[in-house]
Amino acid sequence: MNWDSIWQIIQTKAATVGVEIIGALVLYIVGRWLISLVVHAVQRVLTRQQIEPTVMRFAGNTLSVALNVTLVVAILGYFGVQTTTFAALIAAAGLAIGTAWAGLLANFAAGAFLLVLRPFKVGDFISAGGVTGTVHEIGLFVTTIDTPDNVRTFTGNNKIFSDNIQNFTANPYRRVDLTAQISGAADPHLAINRLKERIVAIPNIAKTPAPDITILTFTPFGPVLAVRPYCHNDHYWQVYFEANMVIREVLGDSAFPGPSYPLAVQEKKAAAAGI
Repeated sequence: MNWDSIWQIIQTKAATVGVEIIGALVLYIVGRWLISLVVHAVQRVLTRQQIEPTVMRFAGNTLSVALNVTLVVAILGYFGVQTTTFAALIAAAGLAIGTAWAGLLANFAAGAFLLVLRPFKVGDFISAGGVTGTVHEIGLFVTTIDTPDNVRTFTGNNKIFSDNIQNFTANPYRRVDLTAQISGAADPHLAINRLKERIVAIPNIAKTPAPDITILTFTPFGPVLAVRPYCHNDHYWQVYFEANMVIREVLGDSAFPGPSYPLAVQEKKAAAAGI
């Protein structure tokens, strides 16, 4: 056995492998540096476009993962590994995960669309996915909403995106819908004028458009007035409750008799009472 020849072969192989390892390290270091530059450049562009921070993190992480996978495949190809099989395995794994996590991925896709299309933002008062409240956070999978009774609710993005979305904060004002029953013997013009005088004095009522107060419909008890002031969404409940109090005070005046029950209703009540 010629040990000198064996030693020379080992040295040659070691040198070749060493060069390949050094080349792979250089490729990895340079690749990581280029990936970092690309990700930071994309995030700077998104920042200048005033994109939501969640979108920037999502785009940066996705791009980083994709480029790192490409770098690993390139390094394996440098060592002579057949990357076609490796790519097929990645595709098969992605298909299996996608099938198993179909619902989760649907929420993920809907979250991406919500962040890009922005039908609402954090702090808006909305009704979506069967939940009404103030948006606390828009996540990639769920949206967090604080309901008016201060319950934090997590709703899947796909449920929100596939249903109607009402954004009460988007417009500068919203309408408060109230009704007031008056007697058939009462003067509706007097009631409307007195309500208008008192309603416009409520704090935070919008001057434009002016409150709408008119006859909405008729019942056996008498006319029903529609009382519709306008206000900013932040003052909705304050205006709602104060307008109700104004209706009670105005229509409780002696000038407006209470609605009288029709004779059939009175007889039914008397029969129920055993009179």
